[in-house]
Amino acid sequence: MVLKKKKEIRVDAFSLDCEQLEKLHKFSKAEEQNLASLLLRCAQLNNGIQQIQYIKQIMPLVKTMDQNSACDPMLEACLEILGETYFSLDVKNPLKKVLASSLNGLPERFMTLAVQSFVCCLREELKTTDVYLYRRVLDNLSSCMEDFTLGRASIKNLFKEVLQFLQKSLLDIQEENRNNSGNRIVQTRLMHDLLMAIKVSMMLVQKLQENIQGSLWKNNESFVWQSMCNLLKSFTDFLMDETLLQTVQTTSGLAFILFTKAMYEPAEELPALVSDLLCGSRELAGMPAWFVNNCGALCTEQLSDSVLLFLCHGALAMLDWKNGRMGESGEKLLLDIASVLLSLSSELKESSMATSLSRILAIWTNSALAALISDSPNLKMKLNGNSEVVGKLLEYVYTHWEHPLDAVRHQSKLIFRNLLQIHRTIVTGSDEKSDPFFARLTKRLLSLEWHVKGKYASLACLVDCLGTENILQLDRTIPVQILDVMNDQSLAPYASDLLETMFTNHKVQFTSSSQKSTWIDQWHDVWVSPLLRILCEGNHDQTTYIIDYYLPKLLRCSPDSLSYMIRILQASADANLGSRSTRGALGALMACLRTARAHGHLELSNIMSSGLVSTESIKQGLVHQHNQVCIDALGLLCETHRSTEIVSMEEMQLILFFIAYNLNSQSPSVRQQICSLLRKLFCRIRESSQVLYKLEQNKTKQDLFEDSPERNPLGILQKYRDFMSSLCDKLFEALFPGSSHPTRFSALSILGSVAEIFSVPKGQEPVFRLDQEIDAARVRTLIQCFASTFEEVKVLAFELLMKLRDVVFNLQDSESLDLLFRAAMDLSTSTKPYDCVTASYLLNFLVYHKDLQHICLGKWIKHNPQMNEDASVGTVEKNTLAVIKLLLVNVEEEIFQAKKSLLQAAASFPMYGRVHCINGALQQLPLKNLMFITEWKQIVARLILMSYELSAVVSPVVQSSSPEGLIPMDIDSEAADRLQMILNEIQPQDTNDYFLQAKILKEHCKIESEKLADHKPMENICTEMRGKESQICDVTAQMVLVCCWRSMKEVSLLLGTLCKLLPTQTASEPSDGLITGEQVKNIGDYFKHHLMQSRHRGAFELAYAGFVQLTETLSRCNSESLHKMPEQWLSCVLEEIKSCDPSSTLCATRRSAGIPFYIQALLASEPKKGKTDLLKTTVKELISLAAPLSEPPSVIPQVHALNILRALFRDTRLGENIMPYVADGIQAAILGFMSPIWAVRNSSTLLFSALITRIFGVKRGKDENSKKNRMTGAEFFSRFPSLYPFLLKQLEVVANTLNSDAEELKIHPSLFLLLLILGKLYPSPMDGTYSALSMAPFIPFIIRCGHSPVYRSREMSGRALVPFVMVNEVPHTVQSLLKGLPASTSLCIRQNNIHGTLLQVFHLLQSYLDSKQLGNSDFEKGLGDVITGIRSKLWLAERPNPCLVTRAAFLDVLVMLSTHLEKFQKPV
Repeated sequence: MVLKKKKEIRVDAFSLDCEQLEKLHKFSKAEEQNLASLLLRCAQLNNGIQQIQYIKQIMPLVKTMDQNSACDPMLEACLEILGETYFSLDVKNPLKKVLASSLNGLPERFMTLAVQSFVCCLREELKTTDVYLYRRVLDNLSSCMEDFTLGRASIKNLFKEVLQFLQKSLLDIQEENRNNSGNRIVQTRLMHDLLMAIKVSMMLVQKLQENIQGSLWKNNESFVWQSMCNLLKSFTDFLMDETLLQTVQTTSGLAFILFTKAMYEPAEELPALVSDLLCGSRELAGMPAWFVNNCGALCTEQLSDSVLLFLCHGALAMLDWKNGRMGESGEKLLLDIASVLLSLSSELKESSMATSLSRILAIWTNSALAALISDSPNLKMKLNGNSEVVGKLLEYVYTHWEHPLDAVRHQSKLIFRNLLQIHRTIVTGSDEKSDPFFARLTKRLLSLEWHVKGKYASLACLVDCLGTENILQLDRTIPVQILDVMNDQSLAPYASDLLETMFTNHKVQFTSSSQKSTWIDQWHDVWVSPLLRILCEGNHDQTTYIIDYYLPKLLRCSPDSLSYMIRILQASADANLGSRSTRGALGALMACLRTARAHGHLELSNIMSSGLVSTESIKQGLVHQHNQVCIDALGLLCETHRSTEIVSMEEMQLILFFIAYNLNSQSPSVRQQICSLLRKLFCRIRESSQVLYKLEQNKTKQDLFEDSPERNPLGILQKYRDFMSSLCDKLFEALFPGSSHPTRFSALSILGSVAEIFSVPKGQEPVFRLDQEIDAARVRTLIQCFASTFEEVKVLAFELLMKLRDVVFNLQDSESLDLLFRAAMDLSTSTKPYDCVTASYLLNFLVYHKDLQHICLGKWIKHNPQMNEDASVGTVEKNTLAVIKLLLVNVEEEIFQAKKSLLQAAASFPMYGRVHCINGALQQLPLKNLMFITEWKQIVARLILMSYELSAVVSPVVQSSSPEGLIPMDIDSEAADRLQMILNEIQPQDTNDYFLQAKILKEHCKIESEKLADHKPMENICTEMRGKESQICDVTAQMVLVCCWRSMKEVSLLLGTLCKLLPTQTASEPSDGLITGEQVKNIGDYFKHHLMQSRHRGAFELAYAGFVQLTETLSRCNSESLHKMPEQWLSCVLEEIKSCDPSSTLCATRRSAGIPFYIQALLASEPKKGKTDLLKTTVKELISLAAPLSEPPSVIPQVHALNILRALFRDTRLGENIMPYVADGIQAAILGFMSPIWAVRNSSTLLFSALITRIFGVKRGKDENSKKNRMTGAEFFSRFPSLYPFLLKQLEVVANTLNSDAEELKIHPSLFLLLLILGKLYPSPMDGTYSALSMAPFIPFIIRCGHSPVYRSREMSGRALVPFVMVNEVPHTVQSLLKGLPASTSLCIRQNNIHGTLLQVFHLLQSYLDSKQLGNSDFEKGLGDVITGIRSKLWLAERPNPCLVTRAAFLDVLVMLSTHLEKFQKPV
């Protein structure tokens, strides 16, 4: 509840050159202040803020000058300098706006002279020829036209020159963009410059209309006319150029319409011209020659979807729609634009285009509202709620209100609201409550399931139109239904917003009615009573979300309801204490009090003193068995509306009481909440203590201190100190050896908050200092936390020690430091993986000690005297450099030993620990701000070389076909021969040299032969070997594998970190960067090699993490050669995948191993705001490989393509950019499932699974048929229209296979996939008649799929049929299904067919009966016909039917019918 401080505005000071300063010196007077001396003093300042103050003094000084001063050379010189200064300032510099604002107050008598000065400066600006300096000129032109009188006057005088410059800039920028094709960074900059040039051109027409008004310039000889034509031609070219950024294209569409509007005569025909362009009915004969010459492409070529969209946007934004000023042709254009936009909605599927379309549709509804003011009968008829246009727009809303893009969902809501407003405008004067359109819409919305997110926003719009009471008259249980939905966090925000709209509107309705006195009780019954019942008895999630989302809004609407809540809950708090699963009345009371206090609706001291809530009740809440009740009680104490509210003694005692019982909470979320709430309390203590210090310093204000419990500020401050000291004592006591992880986590987190919040700020006296509570024993306690096996405890301990390091190091003697350093070096080579993490944190802690090199490192490495002498270099950099050198020397020696025997390395000195410590040391250094550049360059080069050597040692294991059970047998020749025989028998399907020949390390052969003289059997996975100290150690395959893949992991992360050292800008000298471009290229080749060949998932997943760091660095790099590397690598790997080369080392098993990760990293690094051309071309190529049109010579490329596509569709970083290819992916998966090759079918299954998740969302619950992970058929086929013909065709093939006359069993392989997709759809009452895609063709094929001999397929076909049958068609469809069932006398009875039909009848009827249409006369008649049909087939439920399965299915139908028939008042 605390306002954030505004970010400090940066103002860069301006300076003048020598010539300008000389002029000012010449005219300035020391004895009196004139304009020259004022400017001189201003220019000599280095502070921009101070310069602003001087600039504000200019106009008052100028206004004192008389008329004769207009000829004063001093004034002329000063105005010239001011003009030059204005045009030299950056557009974002506040000085520019201040100067313009001051000059706007220039007296009229000096205006001519000032304009002359500014015209001279602007003329010089317009002479700029460097393309990369155009942006500065364009920014200046834009600034001149923005509320700057002098600037606008200058542009008027140079109107022709400005037009000429704009023409030249557009052409030059376009040409420069072509010349830099492929350099994305330069092209992006040029695109923004081009965008600015177009905007300035539009401003010129909009802001300076008097220059283009009248007919004098509208002739072919006029320079202005020719310039306007040239600009219009450029805008047309940009509009049609698909290679430009979308923002450039859409702005060109705006400019095209604006310029055409200014130039076209007669103006009345302009709407007809735009209509012709949009609808394709373009006749050149009727168009002006100038328009055909400059915009001929729009008239003759087939316009792309994007061009049509941008033209629509231009027409809506630039034409005048108010009051129907464009007449009938304007109305026709409005309807034509709607038709074009709705047709585009089924074509434009890219995220950026879909967002633009939704936004433009929302603009259309605003334009329609503006046009309706004219009261045109024709327009009213075309736009009423029952019209075709509004029907199609509503269809668009229904299919997009759950779109994955938040922007599209938001625009859908705006469209719906505007459509309601359009209908209200048309039917003004009639009763909205009884209007058929509103009545039908309300009924349909209420019949929707509550899991549909679009329902909430739409109902809220209807509430605004009709009022809450009218909605509640249809169903009084709506508030309870919405509250029941709030156990799902994804729906809770939508539900709470709807509830807020409803109860706020309901309150307004009540207060405006005559029931002034009794309305509050009715309002409480509807909105508060259900809330209290759920808070007492509801489940954990539901109550939590209601408290977070709903309760604050309710209290904000009606703060007086709090006393009602407290009274009701207090009455039952003693009897209903709650349990582990429910809050009870006590928990509900704590929640209400916490929310009310946090939002400023109550004072805790008031309710405690008044007896409304006792201290005992709060204590009960603090130790309640329900975790959330404890948190709410703690929140009641910690959260306040005012950050400076004094913490009372009672609150402090209750906090200490809470700490004693709750540090050991087993729930991570509870621990996080405890730390967060206590942090708020500490902030409150700090803020209130500052107030108390000020009160103590200023005794005269003591009488204002009325709200404090005591009048003595110093006494309260002392209580604060005592409380914080007691709290810290309890927390340090909890960190005893052997304490549990939850206790340590809580204690360290709270201590960290204390250290951070009560640090020593400048100019303030802290009320408490944690470092004063630290002694040697407590330091040891914190250091012992490094030994925890939980890394988060190590992190917290390290961060706390860093905050207290000055005190901590003073309490440590040299012997302790030496012991810690030795322990860290020993742990860095431990065989236990978590030990090296401990070593890393210990070393990172020790490098902050200024005497580390003298105390510890001196025994290990030589000192560099130059480093010691340089006092300007920080301690951390010197120590880190020395530690990394030591670790590097050790790991280099260990790599040398590992080359002799990898087994001994795995058992005695696994190398990954040292590398992990090196990586950890680098992570905390300011890598971009180092001093010892030469030393670091040498270290970086050695680290890269070491990484390659270590990788070469361990990579044979992780690149093997089966790394999990492999020991590299560096032993005698007989064992090697046996291993070779085994490898030949297995015949691995890869070309790794490691497996073509068993390796023998000759250097180690003699020692191993002696050791294994008894020739123990080698089949055992465990090998005995003797270490350096003659100790026997067992080496298992698992130990070797852990050593190898962890080493690969650390190497990858280290190389990724080193890549970040590459300078982003092109260095002026090669020595500026710690790492060279050539080294980065080699690292990229390394990652490619290992990602392509590693088989162990741990190895290539972590190589991927390092490679991502590399690709992100390259994407930001300004060097074109480095910037293009990812594109080149991607091209190479795609060519290798397509080549089908038998010698290729790419792994076709293990889901293509690291290949998908490699391509993922390359594509994810591409800037998301651009065209994402790399992603588009790659996915299209992969889809062509995944679904080949002809039989390929090898299936390996297809397998790779399917596996890579799966990874891309699962990658959240690609976001909505991958969605346009989902339909193609589904087709490739279904077609691949029919392949005779198992590998293709397997990869297709995995891809299909990923796509189902991508389309329908991650499954959150266990219910397979939950509607949360489904969508309506209309929405599905509107988002993926190409799947409609594909699925229909495939379904037909499947149905024909099932219905073949042959007696043998035939099951089509894609049957399950098709039914799975179709079964994920569900019917919606909102499905209208305006959709271009009819669901009817699917019905006969799905019915035939119900005859499958597979039980699961029959069940799925029953569910899949439901969304394809309209609600009003269900009785007819069910009757036809029942007629297809055999009679008891039939000779040929197929039980599979009967079972499938009965399942389809069951699911259709279930959907029909749940459609909330009970009581409708058509519904009752249809149901009666169905029951008649069921009676005729009753024999299927009786003994004459020998099949128990079909008898049970028929009984299910009967039970469901009888259950629902009870809802009728009369028997059927």
